[in-house]
Amino acid sequence: MSVLGGSGWYAVRCVFEAQRGVFEERITLWRADSFERAIERAEDEAREYAATINDSEDAYLGLAQAYRLYDTPGDGAEVFSLMRTSRRTPESYLDHFFDTGKERQQTI
Repeated sequence: MSVLGGSGWYAVRCVFEAQRGVFEERITLWRADSFERAIERAEDEAREYAATINDSEDAYLGLAQAYRLYDTPGDGAEVFSLMRTSRRTPESYLDHFFDTGKERQQTI
């Protein structure tokens, strides 16, 4: 068992190339006894999922980031958190990482 882990729920984000120049980030939930086991399970699933993307086994880019949930999954539970240090202004930060204009997302 990992010193940082412990039995519980883990959210794991994996990154894929869905088609040339189009990338997908997926967050999946896993019951595991360590970060390592959660990532191992998520990467196994990621490779299976990647095989369904344009019949390409190489679509999974090999990036997996895990977060141990401190709440039981349910309404309003935090399922992933990533902190990043940046010298960008808040507006520039959002534009650079999340609002480039090339996202395929629904806005309200």
